[in-house]
Amino acid sequence: MAGSALSEILSSYPTRSPPAGRAGGAVFAVLREGTQDIEVLLIERATRTGDPASGQVSLPGGHVDPTDRDLEATALRELEEEVGLSAADLLGPIRYVETLEARRFSISVGIFAASLAPTAPVPTARSPTEVASIFWMPRQALATRSSLRVRSRAGSIELPSVRHQGHVVWGFTLRILERLLGPATDRSRSAGEPTGPAAPPVSASAGTRASRARPRRSVSAARKARRSR
Repeated sequence: MAGSALSEILSSYPTRSPPAGRAGGAVFAVLREGTQDIEVLLIERATRTGDPASGQVSLPGGHVDPTDRDLEATALRELEEEVGLSAADLLGPIRYVETLEARRFSISVGIFAASLAPTAPVPTARSPTEVASIFWMPRQALATRSSLRVRSRAGSIELPSVRHQGHVVWGFTLRILERLLGPATDRSRSAGEPTGPAAPPVSASAGTRASRARPRRSVSAARKARRSR
């Protein structure tokens, strides 16, 4: 079942890559068939002073280089530099998912995805100064949410997150995974992320969802509701 589900997900996206000038960065979602579900390769970035993504979980990726012919080239270059996987280690065509704005980093990011080939080597952290660890997360982990409190320019805010093997996935990365691996009805939903530079998370509580504000009715709608009573 995982194999057919993985093929269905990837086949829904085109293979044509936008030019490098369409975004400032690119990331790559490497997928594989796990023992029970689809799994995605994630990295935990090394702790570095001045790096807004320091210590956070993300997909392999980075900024566009002037020598990159297109966004796919950016994603593949970063994939090899960070975890040692190349295009030869991927099965089938590389799919362009979409370009999203990473609001906290003030950059547009091209998102690409492909299956891991059976003959691919084990991904390893190529640069310990950039990647602290590598792990696979099953799609089913997205079903269990936690509440994560982070500091932003607007103050302390609460955001949804996912925990797996001691790692916390939130913000832009969670937003991508929701859209790529979530149910079809959830792929247009945003996981939410703070705008502007934010400090590292200050707390997280498992098993709770971040509260969502209910939409407010307009004054005219409220008056009509009272008249009909």
